[in-house]
Amino acid sequence: MPERFETERLVLQRLRYEDASEIFYTYASKIESTKFMTWPTHKSLRDTTDFLKYAVSSWRSKTDFSYCIRLKNSNRLIGSCGILNDLGKIQFGYVFGPLHWGQGYATETCRKLVEELRKVPEVYRVNTFVDTENLASMKVLRKSGLEEEAILLKWFRFVNQGNEPKDCILFKLPL
Repeated sequence: MPERFETERLVLQRLRYEDASEIFYTYASKIESTKFMTWPTHKSLRDTTDFLKYAVSSWRSKTDFSYCIRLKNSNRLIGSCGILNDLGKIQFGYVFGPLHWGQGYATETCRKLVEELRKVPEVYRVNTFVDTENLASMKVLRKSGLEEEAILLKWFRFVNQGNEPKDCILFKLPL
C-alpha cells in the first residue's frame, strides 16, 4: 500500500508518532467516536502512543496499514482508517471525530481505499463487519460498493458497549 494518497478533499498518510495528540483529542478519547470500534476508548495519551507503536511495527510487517485522514485545505486531522492484511484477505475500518460526521468524509475515504485495494494483485477478498446498530457505517459501505454478505448473530464483543456479544453484518467487496 502507498504511504500517502489523496482524494478531492482529503490526504491519507501513514500514521506517525507525531500524530499522537491529534489522534487522542480528535477521536480516540471520544466515546461517541469509539462506540463501535474494536479497541477501547483511549483514557490517556499513553494509550494513543502505545497504539502508534503497534501501528508502526505492523506497517513494517505488512499486516496492518493505518492512515491518518487530514483535510487537504488545512492539514487538520479528522480521523483515521486501517487495512488489516491477512495474506491477501483484507479487512478495513475507519473512525472520525464527531465534529466531522455527516460531511461525506467516510464515504470519500472508503471509496479511495476500495480503489487502492483493487490495484493490489495479491488481494483476493475485502470485507468488514459492523454492529447492526451502526446505520451510518452501513450506509457508507453500501455507497462505497460493498454488499451485505451475512448477518452474524452475537458475533463480536464491542469493548465500548459493555463487552456483550452483538449482532453484526458482514460486508464484502465484489472483486
